[in-house]
This record gives sequence, structure tokens and C-alpha cells, in this order.
Amino acid sequence: MDWAETLILLSPQLLLVVWALLVLGLDLVVKKAKDGLAYLALAGLAPPLGAAIYLLARGTAQPVLSGMVQVDAFSLYFTIIACLASGLVILASMEYMKARTRYRGEFYGLVLLATLAMTLMAASSNLIMIYLSIEFMSLTSYVLVGYFRDDPKSSEGGLKYFLFGAVTSSLMLYGMTLMYGATGTTDLSGIASALTGMQATMAPWRFVFLPAILLMLAGFSFKMALVPFHQWAPDAYEGAPTPVATLLSVGPKAMGFAVLLRVLLTAVPHFQFDWVAILMGISLVTMTLGNLTAMRQTNIKRMLAYSSIAQAGYILVGIISIDLFSIVGVLGVLLYLMAYLFTNAGVFIAVIAFSHVTNSDEIEDYTGLARRAPALAGAMVIFFMSLAGLPPTAGFVGKLFVFGAAVKVGYYYLAIIGVLNSVISVVYYFNVVRLMFFLPPPTEERLSLPRFPMVAVLISVVMVLIIGLYPQPLIDLVTRSVTALAMVP
Repeated sequence: MDWAETLILLSPQLLLVVWALLVLGLDLVVKKAKDGLAYLALAGLAPPLGAAIYLLARGTAQPVLSGMVQVDAFSLYFTIIACLASGLVILASMEYMKARTRYRGEFYGLVLLATLAMTLMAASSNLIMIYLSIEFMSLTSYVLVGYFRDDPKSSEGGLKYFLFGAVTSSLMLYGMTLMYGATGTTDLSGIASALTGMQATMAPWRFVFLPAILLMLAGFSFKMALVPFHQWAPDAYEGAPTPVATLLSVGPKAMGFAVLLRVLLTAVPHFQFDWVAILMGISLVTMTLGNLTAMRQTNIKRMLAYSSIAQAGYILVGIISIDLFSIVGVLGVLLYLMAYLFTNAGVFIAVIAFSHVTNSDEIEDYTGLARRAPALAGAMVIFFMSLAGLPPTAGFVGKLFVFGAAVKVGYYYLAIIGVLNSVISVVYYFNVVRLMFFLPPPTEERLSLPRFPMVAVLISVVMVLIIGLYPQPLIDLVTRSVTALAMVP
């Protein structure tokens, strides 16, 4: 492959690097008009998004950088998710960050670098690249969570996030060393070939590979906030600037699932019986603990943190339900992640809009919101419906495919428990709706909501309803992405 083709294949990542450096460089030079950096950062997401769509349209499926990165429909799909998530976050953060810090240029530069890390996570096809991209994502996230240095909650959230991340990263790296030591390669396809020739599922090799898989799952579970590696999420979400909590809840979580899918289906499909059993237990505990704990929260950011933990448990159902002769399980995961992007980002951005004018994240302060800001209250109802999996929203389509995959492979009890947990989630989602619509407000004064977050809320509402009412174009796109993965015809 010549260098020109390599540059084209890596164009989304290269454009993000250039634009991030441009934003950071201009922040050093420009002393005034810092607001323009936000518009520049937002505009900088359009070229990599366009490049990803172009590469996806031309059917690219090729390894680059000596096989460290795989540019295919699967990685490009997640590149699109990363760019969309970051775009919504930057749009929602303009007025929020302007009112709270003068260090806005660094913030937008870090968001672009976090986007770069997310695209690399999705495209990694080598254990070394997976580790480096996860650490890149983690380092930018640590800084963003603790961005408000004078806020004790922000510093506490960043420190807890860092400590948990350091521990799980070491566990993941140890698992990778075991895998490399036994197979002699860090390439995912090479690992699968080595396992085929050494009867890895039999003793004594089994007692090497199972711990390696478990340790790597620990590192991946941290990014996805799966139980028992979820403890950082509520404190980090509560303490972080709300736009950062928005990014954490959709971006790294989605990329964690991308890495998990590629590793499980490309490197260790021979151990499917074992990792399905492990993930099944994690999924059941994650969705149940997340929902039950969310019911007791009084802070809406903590409630949404536990809600996102439960949502990760639902998504795992799709991975558990993967059948080597069907794409429904992976299809459900990718559909759910796109639906989850607009749903969860939308509800967090609605929280940004509310807290910007009230300076409060307490659930009780949403009382009577329907009379003070009816548009915002109506949007939050749609987002809560989608999170609960009610039609005609995107969340309903995602859960339909994920739970349908479980039923198709015979995991009826898993689907039933998932549906029961969705019913439980209605309790705390619609408790906020009850406060907004059925209780009188403390004051009749109308809220003057910030413009840009409301634009992001509107975009999210429209996409949630479009995916819910007409999901076929997204299903077609996801089907192309799924076929790029190994072991799926």
C-alpha cells in the first residue's frame, strides 16, 4: 500500500489531530474572542465525519500501520458515533463553559483529542494498539472530569476515576501479557490462528487463557461502567462538568463495546461458551444493580449515572446472544448504541440547559418544569421514554433487537429479566416526569434557556423519533458494519 492510500484510510484520525492542535495553538495566540474556538472545534468535526462516511460508502476494509489498525465498516461506524457524540457535547457546552471557566480553548482541544482516542479504540486490531488507545482515552477523560480545579466534587470525581482507571489498566495489561506469552503474537487474527492450532480450550492451556480473558474484560468493563467496575461512574458524573459527563456516558462506553466485540469475535471465539457465561452474570447484576440504585438517587446526574450502568447491562445481552450463524445479536448492539447516543446525550444536554439557569442538579428542583419550560420538559419525557424502551422511540428499537436476539438463541430468562428491569426503570424515569407535570412549580417565572443546548436537545429529539419511527436506513448501515467482523457471515 502506498503512502497516499494510507493517508486516505487514516484521514479521520489525521484530521482530528490537525484540528485539535489548531484549536490548542490558537488558544495560545488569541487573547480575546475565545468563543470562536468553540465554533472552530465544532466545525473541525465535520471533515473527519465526512471522511468516515466517504470511506464507508466506498466499502473500505483494509488493515493499516502493519495491521495495528483495521479500517472497515465496523470501525467507521463507531467513528461516526464518536464524531456525532463530540459534536453534541461541544454544541451543548458553549454557554455552559463560558459561564464557568476562562480555560475554554484547552477544553475543546481535549474533547477533539478524546474523539481521536475513541476512533482509534474502534479501529484497533492489535492488543498493543488497544491498550494505547484506551490509555489515550483515559488520560484525556481524567483531565476533563477534574477540569474545574476549584470545585471539590470535580477534583474528587477526577481522582476516583484516575485511581480506578489505573488499577483496571494494570489488570488489562497483565491479561494481554498472558495472551501474548501463550500465543506469541498481539495481533487479534494471529491470536485466533494460534488458539486453533494449540487446542487452547483444553488443559493446561485453558488455565492460561481464561485468566487472560478475565483480566482483559476487567479493563474493558471499566470503560463501559459494568459491575463490579462501575464505582467511579456516579462520583465522576456528578463532579465532572455536565458536558464531560455527557461525553463519558456515550463516547467511551460505545467504544468499549466496540473493542469488546472485536476482541471476543476476532481473537477468542473459541472460548465463546466461557465468555458468554461470564458476561451473562455481569449483565444480570449490572442491569439490576443499576436500576435499583438509581431509584434512591436525589441528584439527577447520579441517577443518570446509574441509569447508564443499567443500559450497559442491556447492551451486553446482545453480545451474549451472538450466534455464529446469525448477525442479530451484534446488529442489536450496534443499533442500541446509536439509539443510546442520541437518547442519553439528549437527556444529559437537557440537564445542562436546566442547570445553566438554575445552578441545580437536584431532582426535586424539576418540580413544575412543564409550566416554566414546557419545551424542555416535553423533550425530557421523550428521552425518558426512549431510555425505558417505550415506542415510538429509538430506545424501543434497540431493546427490541437486543432482547429479540436473546429470545432467538433461547435465553428467554435473560430477555425476561431485561424487560422486568426496563419496567423498574420506568419508576425513577417517570418520577421526574411526575414532578415536572403534576406538581406546582415553586415560582411561575419562566426559564430563559440557553440557545445552543436547546439546539442540541432538538437535534437529539428528532433523531430519537426518526430512528424509532423509521429505523430501516440505520438497520441497513449496521448490517454492513456487522459483516466486517470476524466469525459473522
